[in-house]
Amino acid sequence: MLNKDYNQKAVTDIYKNAHIALQSISDLLPNVKDDGLREELKAEYEGYEKVIGEISTFMSEKKFEKQDINFFKKAMLWSSIKMKVFFNDSKNQIAEMMIKGTVMGITELTAMKNEKKNLDEGITELLNKLLSLEESYEKKLKKFL
Repeated sequence: MLNKDYNQKAVTDIYKNAHIALQSISDLLPNVKDDGLREELKAEYEGYEKVIGEISTFMSEKKFEKQDINFFKKAMLWSSIKMKVFFNDSKNQIAEMMIKGTVMGITELTAMKNEKKNLDEGITELLNKLLSLEESYEKKLKKFL
């Protein structure tokens, strides 16, 4: 794979990781009754928005093509979230869902970090920034279990 293609895939994966988290929070927020959890999710939403902005700026500057999450994946995510909270919208359930999603993101980013060598320095910085953010969110969400 050419270095540009290699970096394009990596930055796209980082962008999608953050975007899925943002979408998940957006889908969950209307169901959150606990004020503390609601505030935590709003803060996380803002954090993901900021990182997505940085990723978008980087992609524009480096002329990388932005690839959004496809409609089918968004619809599947939305329906999965709605189904789970329909049966149980407790603080514990919502925190658990967010933790599971966050851990999936951490796992994907860690694997990418370990397997993708020679990434553009800016992409590595974005990857590390998002990874650190998600690790901090995982810790914060545990107090809502």
